[in-house]
Amino acid sequence: MDYLKTIIPSQLVSDRGSNLVVINPGSANIRIGLATQDAPLNIPHCIARYTNQIPKFKVQDQMLNSQITTVQHMEREKAYDIIASLLKIPFLDEEVANNSFPRKIGRADGYNPHSGRGVAFQWANVCEQDTNSSLALGSSKNEGMSGEYVKKHEGTDAEGISSGERKFRGHIFGEEALRISSTEPYCLSRPIRRGHFNISQHYPLQQVLEDIHAIWDWILIEKLHIPHSERNMYSAILVLPETFDNREIKEMLSIALRDLRFSSAVVHQEGLAAVFGNGLSTACIVNMGAQVTSVVCVEDGVALPSTEKTLPFGGEDISRCLLWTQRHHQTWPQVRTDMLTKPIDLLMLNRLKESYCKIKEGELDAVTVVHSYEDGMPAGSHKTRLTALNVPPMGLFYPTLLVPDIYPPPPRSWFHDYENMLEDTLHLEYPRRPDMSDGLFPGINVGYPMWESYPIFPSKPKKEEKIGLAEAITSSILSTGRIDLQRKLFCSIQLIGGEALTAGFIPAVEERVLHAIPSNEAIDTVEVLQSRTNPTFVSWKGGAILGVLDFGRDAWIYREDWIRNGIHVQSGRKYKDSYYLQAQATCYINS
Repeated sequence: MDYLKTIIPSQLVSDRGSNLVVINPGSANIRIGLATQDAPLNIPHCIARYTNQIPKFKVQDQMLNSQITTVQHMEREKAYDIIASLLKIPFLDEEVANNSFPRKIGRADGYNPHSGRGVAFQWANVCEQDTNSSLALGSSKNEGMSGEYVKKHEGTDAEGISSGERKFRGHIFGEEALRISSTEPYCLSRPIRRGHFNISQHYPLQQVLEDIHAIWDWILIEKLHIPHSERNMYSAILVLPETFDNREIKEMLSIALRDLRFSSAVVHQEGLAAVFGNGLSTACIVNMGAQVTSVVCVEDGVALPSTEKTLPFGGEDISRCLLWTQRHHQTWPQVRTDMLTKPIDLLMLNRLKESYCKIKEGELDAVTVVHSYEDGMPAGSHKTRLTALNVPPMGLFYPTLLVPDIYPPPPRSWFHDYENMLEDTLHLEYPRRPDMSDGLFPGINVGYPMWESYPIFPSKPKKEEKIGLAEAITSSILSTGRIDLQRKLFCSIQLIGGEALTAGFIPAVEERVLHAIPSNEAIDTVEVLQSRTNPTFVSWKGGAILGVLDFGRDAWIYREDWIRNGIHVQSGRKYKDSYYLQAQATCYINS
């Protein structure tokens, strides 16, 4: 304690953070880095595997049902007109092109003038750079990981990768994987989708886990330069979204401890970590990710599970809405743009959204260059005027505008678990049913086969809400039931995630939430707090702070214990999440 009183924060981070790897996985991107870094790496969470299967999938989850029904289409157009009325722009069916008066066009400058938004993406080079190197990934730096994965995957043996004079790379990761032409023999996989493992009949659990392992291992070796031989000197901090179910958390712990060989690991909630990332103790955390938006309230460093809300839409849906809006107004070039089957188009649309979309009144147009990416051809450039750029971000408040794609859900019984890993279960007794095996009790090895035989108990459902963002925030805060806490939370809303950078979004949230509060509630003030850290990685930063401050290490799980006994260790101590460590840490964060 004397050490903590005398040390300066930067020295504390330097002393304790050099061997802590903070991992914050999401549906679209993974933020990962050492706790001593100022900012994490932000890498698309995907992998493209070489395949010689015929017929072959270009994208692993391309069997999505993305057909919009007539009812959905009508609801989308109605939502557009509601937003148009609010923003004081023409309705969808108004013919503004024939108007004899010139339109007043707002200037739509992007956030970063040096973002290179007019530069086309280049197709990835899928061939080996050095024909004398290992065929698995074409680089001696990848030794120790690539060969293992190549053997596991059909069609990625040395003979399968060689095709005539060309020698293909076995695996391609991150943004490079999104820039592979569909003419090349690769299948793109995204192991996490809409806040859950992307399990389907075309993407089995074992492949999902192998892909997560492969992506994380590649980052550790190639980007953070932590080889397998040194991995036992590092610990992992998993900062996980609230959307994950108990078993998914356990599987990721197994990947970190058993497969990636970290010496120890701990789990922190994404929303909870965000509070610490901004030096707060109480706040309503609104996390706007690429595919999921979630809301959770935190009081005095403790997340309140009853306040969790999950909305099945995010930044990628805004990008899709941007494309729909332009096509409806006939401002999009006559090119084949498809975010689902051509991932490079997703990169382009995300960039356009980040550069030009904002929330403000009046017509908002911009002249820009749109690129077309036809298979095997250089990118084509099309100068065009985009319109109604302030409409797509408003879809977070009116989700029928976004029409999220319909994904075939995994069997929900798979996610049921007799123990909630994000709640304190130290003193709970579980009734033993006659059909329960001895393997479900302490002291017996609990491995993957045992998880398949877990009994299904009624558990708190993590259901998705079919409401807009303002209603979700209001409902989450009001569910706390205490007027003093409610008033504090309504004045302590914290926006995190990439969409929090959208210009004009903060006043829009304040206005919409204020209107969503029922008139019988004695609350008349709503305030969104300015983030002290980049909203994109504030949860990652909070995870790093929690890892450095967790001097007691009460919640940490050690590799040997996890491999030998799963969640039950010989001492009788069960895994407990860090809900109850914050009281110890808060005083040091705020000091």
